[in-house]
Amino acid sequence: MAEWTIETVADRFIEAARTAHRLPPVRVQGYFNCWPTIVRMPWENLGEEPPPRYYPPDPAAIDRMLETMRWVRWLKEEQRHLVWMRAQHYPWKEVCCRFGCDRTTAWRRWQTALQRVAGTLNGPSRGA
Repeated sequence: MAEWTIETVADRFIEAARTAHRLPPVRVQGYFNCWPTIVRMPWENLGEEPPPRYYPPDPAAIDRMLETMRWVRWLKEEQRHLVWMRAQHYPWKEVCCRFGCDRTTAWRRWQTALQRVAGTLNGPSRGA
């Protein structure tokens, strides 16, 4: 990639959050159910919607997610929480309540964290 900016880093964190959400749930190994599945008649569902289907992400998206997760090591713990909350599209009001600051201050801290990641990715040779 030519140059990392705050926008591209934020997009990668958003993609990582979506990919993590699409992963299959973790289940305890060794437990299973011996009961037969109940096949219900259409009138027994009483208008119940079928559960939504989430298709697993492709391997390239998982690789990008794991790479993005490694970037988090460069941030402080509070910055990690802030970046991840914004990647999951938490509203600024909830972010401000979590960190006990104003919206502008939270936005500035988020920008600083993303700039830190972008600066590390660009490396000292590409910096200004």
